[in-house]
Amino acid sequence: MSSGGEKGTATTKTPADFLKSIRGRPVVVKLNSGVDYRGILACLDGYMNIAMEQTEEYVNGQLKNKYGDAFIRGNNVLYISTSKRTLADGA
Repeated sequence: MSSGGEKGTATTKTPADFLKSIRGRPVVVKLNSGVDYRGILACLDGYMNIAMEQTEEYVNGQLKNKYGDAFIRGNNVLYISTSKRTLADGA
């Protein structure tokens, strides 16, 4: 009866499609601990391990550290979101 899953997937975006589309763009990565990392998404793998550039660490909304490059283990990641501001303009 329904045609879901057949040939209509051209307009459907999967989470994998989203993650591919945001590589090289500013993102916010929220960890299970509540800490946010904001930076440029360099790459990620199927385990959600994340490599970031120009990374800033925020604890309770306050900037705590700045890192050139950062690696975040996937099992610590709560979510990944696109950032509304560009780091080059905001820094």
